Amino acid sequence: MKPEIHPDYHFVTVKLADGTTFQTRSTMSGDTYNSEVDSTNHPFYTGKRQFVDTTGRVEKFRRRYGNKNAGNTENAGEENA
Repeated sequence: MKPEIHPDYHFVTVKLADGTTFQTRSTMSGDTYNSEVDSTNHPFYTGKRQFVDTTGRVEKFRRRYGNKNAGNTENAGEENA
């Protein structure tokens, strides 16, 4: 193997939504990963359908990743006109 071309592969602590934790190895940055979904609350495993708040998911996405193209969408409409 060539030196200095591989990502850092280290131990990461995974914390599930129910509070359970375990250790695994990963190339992700950081020492912990917090999961919001696991087998105790996912409809596939529980067999229960639950109402999905799509508006909340969109807002969560915007908070996490920001609205980077907000200014570009307004200008794009003017250029096409």
